[in-house]
Amino acid sequence: MLQLGDLAPDFTLPTDKGETFHLAGQLGKPVVLYFYPKDDTPGCTAEACAFRDQYADFLDLGAVVVGVSSDSEASHQKFSQKHRLPFPLLADTSGQLRKQYEVPRALLGLLPGRVTFVIDAAGKIAYIFNSLSGATDHVRKTKEVLRELAA
Repeated sequence: MLQLGDLAPDFTLPTDKGETFHLAGQLGKPVVLYFYPKDDTPGCTAEACAFRDQYADFLDLGAVVVGVSSDSEASHQKFSQKHRLPFPLLADTSGQLRKQYEVPRALLGLLPGRVTFVIDAAGKIAYIFNSLSGATDHVRKTKEVLRELAA
C-alpha cells in the first residue's frame, strides 16, 4: 500500500490533448493526480469542474493538476471540451496506473475508486484522499495541503 512519504510511481500516459504526460518531467513542482471513475457522470463532472473553477488557485500554488480514468483519449477529449477543462486528462485504458497507485475499487467493487494524490516537488506522496462520495471535497482538501507545502 502506498504511504505518505513514498516516492510516487513514475508513469507515462497519453492525454486528451494528444500529448504524452510523464510524471518525472514534473519534478520541481507539486502534482495533483486525481483518479475518477468515469467521464461525464454527475460526481466526476462536479469534481472536474471544481478543479477547473479553482484552477487559478492551483497555478498560484505552483501545482500541476492531472485527472485520470480508464476512459479513452476520445472520451476525454469530449469531456474536456464540453466542460472547458484547462488541465490534461490521462487515458489509463488498461487500468495499469490505477493498479500502480493502488487505487481501490468502490461500491462493492463495481466502480473504480475516486482517490486524489498530492505529489510534492521532490516526487514524494504528500497527501492521499480517498472518497467516492465527496467529489468536490478533493479540491478543497488538496488546496489546503498545497498551501501547507508552500509554507
